[in-house]
Amino acid sequence: MKKLQDFTRNPDAVSFAVLAIVLVFILPTVLEIFRLNLVGKYLTYAYVAIGLVLSWGLGGILSLGQGVFFGLGGYCLAMFLKLEASSPENTAIQSTPGIPDFMDWNQLTALPWFWEPFHSFGFTLFAVIAVPVIFALIIGVAMFKRRVGGVYFAIITQAIAAIMTILIIGQQGYTGGVNGITDLRTLHGWDIRTDEAKYFFYYLNVALLFLVLLVACWITKSKLGRILVAMREREDRVRFSGYDVSNFKIFVFCVAAAFSAIGGAMFTLQVGFMSPSFVGIVPSIEMVIFAAVGGRHSIIGVVYGTLLVNWAKTTFSESFPELWLFAMGALFIGVVMAFPNGLAGLYTSYVKPLIGSIRPLLKERARLYETPDKGGPDMLNRGTAQ
Repeated sequence: MKKLQDFTRNPDAVSFAVLAIVLVFILPTVLEIFRLNLVGKYLTYAYVAIGLVLSWGLGGILSLGQGVFFGLGGYCLAMFLKLEASSPENTAIQSTPGIPDFMDWNQLTALPWFWEPFHSFGFTLFAVIAVPVIFALIIGVAMFKRRVGGVYFAIITQAIAAIMTILIIGQQGYTGGVNGITDLRTLHGWDIRTDEAKYFFYYLNVALLFLVLLVACWITKSKLGRILVAMREREDRVRFSGYDVSNFKIFVFCVAAAFSAIGGAMFTLQVGFMSPSFVGIVPSIEMVIFAAVGGRHSIIGVVYGTLLVNWAKTTFSESFPELWLFAMGALFIGVVMAFPNGLAGLYTSYVKPLIGSIRPLLKERARLYETPDKGGPDMLNRGTAQ
């Protein structure tokens, strides 16, 4: 009883346990592989939403360009997978065997120099994190050291997302253009298109998601998290207290970029391609909506928000192909108006008080159970003996 009381006193532990049961046991049991793979795709967006909790919810840094980091992580892994699929044997019918098909279509005769390192899987894993983080570091230093923030920073990140999309589409011979990098087949010779591979990547996705959740939870509970909240509320006071606010902003922005990049890499494995349609303004704003619906102050809430929004998007588009955009708009407006703190606000307003009302009953039950002269188990045993 005492352990149960201690467990219910920790809302994070309850939320983690419920989410783990749903993702690890319930969904793989009740869903067919096609739907489960869709859930895996939805979870890749949750990495971005968790990063937004740290940068936007805690630090007050609203970025409308997180799709850039999501896309960079996905493209880095897609480059490795594409090179593996473009062996001389598989591309023997091309004019230049051994290079990706879209390069051959665009009359390239040799692999570009920046593609060469992606023959190495170790370098690819490093690049998945390093490339987006370095890019975020450059943006952060350029913006935060000059005290650019608020709506101006949001607009600049949105412009960066648009520029990146145009750049990827324009350099078709090097990036695959508007189609992106497609026809990804194997990972170290293992066919990633099989049902077995999809199950494996789903569980890998869930495991990495919980690792990211633990890191995010540690940051929110640490002194760094308290400083970020103080920066969000009164940045000038934090600066006058002797802290270099810009360094904290750069750090949390880079962490959010790293989380987004992991999500992008897992998206490439789950779906089997990466394209500029996941880099631009629209997907970046959708990712902010995921965080808003889940609750931008709750790292667990944004996971539920991501799942809810994407499930609704899939359901509406399948059932009402001509009206699903209106249905999604109504969902967003309704959530923002009725629950301004998102799904996490529902927990705070309704579920948490309910748990608080149950707690005294658990305490009384434990007291009666542990005290023999109050009708505990010893009293029951004595009554049975008589």
